[in-house]
Amino acid sequence: MFQKILIANRGEIALRIIRACKELGIKSVAVHSTVDANALHVKFADESVCIGPAASSKSYLHIPSIISAAEITGADAIHPGYGFLSENPALPEVCEACGITFIGPTPENIRLMGNKVRAISIMKGAGIPTIPGSDGQIESAEEAVIVADKIGYPIIMKAAEGGGGKGLRVVEKKEDVAKSFNLIKKEIEAAFGEANVYIEKFLINPKHIEFQILGDSSGQIIHLGERDCSIQRRHQKLLEEAPCAIISPKQREKMGKTAVKAAATVGYVSAGTIEFLMDSDGNYYFIEMNTRIQVEHPVTEMVTGVDLVKEQIRIAAGESLKLKQEDVKIFGHSIECRINAEDPDKFIPCPGKITALNFPGGPGIRVDTAIYTDYTVLPNYDSLICKLIVHGIDREDALAKMNRALEEFHVEGIKTTIPFHRKVLANKAFREGHFSTNFISEHFSK
Repeated sequence: MFQKILIANRGEIALRIIRACKELGIKSVAVHSTVDANALHVKFADESVCIGPAASSKSYLHIPSIISAAEITGADAIHPGYGFLSENPALPEVCEACGITFIGPTPENIRLMGNKVRAISIMKGAGIPTIPGSDGQIESAEEAVIVADKIGYPIIMKAAEGGGGKGLRVVEKKEDVAKSFNLIKKEIEAAFGEANVYIEKFLINPKHIEFQILGDSSGQIIHLGERDCSIQRRHQKLLEEAPCAIISPKQREKMGKTAVKAAATVGYVSAGTIEFLMDSDGNYYFIEMNTRIQVEHPVTEMVTGVDLVKEQIRIAAGESLKLKQEDVKIFGHSIECRINAEDPDKFIPCPGKITALNFPGGPGIRVDTAIYTDYTVLPNYDSLICKLIVHGIDREDALAKMNRALEEFHVEGIKTTIPFHRKVLANKAFREGHFSTNFISEHFSK
């Protein structure tokens, strides 16, 4: 087992990893930018190192600074969390060259699954169901029109490399294809530094279902059930739950086996997520794989009792999975609300100083956060400030707990998305489980 782990991240996920390290008896090293000197992950880690100024490109995304911090402190492993460098194959490659263990998948895993066109091609070749679309990336607006006409409208154009809801554009009619193609190429080049686009058939009112998987270096791969991530705004997840309210045990078993097969196809090692879209008839299609711990991993932990971060660490240390597929059981229901420092009506970031704060508590309530009274939410980074997670004996119980928890949760000094989540939970369609990825546009558009 590792003696010391450096966490190449900040905020609640850095604190989450530090807690796992403490429980495993491993020393932790926090890295921070100059403006994060008073952050909780810095206070709770055993050691800390300043790695640069506020700009992510000069601190949390700067691999030489991360590696230098690990070498200076004698860390024998690096955990990337999510975001930042977590899906950049350069970091594990440099780690390997420097004799430092990367807590995550191999560079090849990241590279294969990081390009969505390549990932879909691999899965299609393995017999995994995929959405009808282009064979590879589209080179011109003229080609885009030909492909769109062939698969039928509406279509969705996507960035081959990217994520976080960026680089996606739905096109409903032929006359808009060329213009949309040229616009999305400019958008994704600005966001990701490349301009590769592919096209898929756009599914009407699908559910976004993802399966959590774990794979060890001996080749054993298991899944830990699904998460319903359909509550999204502009392809950004806002609320997640486990299990999905409309998936039967038989369908869960079938989709789980598909997810395991998908991970096995690329020899996947570590924690990861196989993501599907499911149509109204129950047909499901592979859309991508996330080669990291997910923001929404706590709902899986709550219904399975498995600590996913500890499992990541153990796998990276060369341990085999102690869990077999038959050992994985789903208990009750869990819901996560992502609380952002944003205007709840306009979803505009709202940085500033938190002047008063009260967290909810009681049975079945979990708060993953790094904020505190007098903490200043910075404009330099993502607006996520807290993940509120509840666990109940069933979905109805979990909804009641989340309602109560949101009512108790008070943040003063800045605006948050707590009022938005309360509106979602009050919605009849949501409470009955009848919702898709279009839920926000259908019920909350102005």
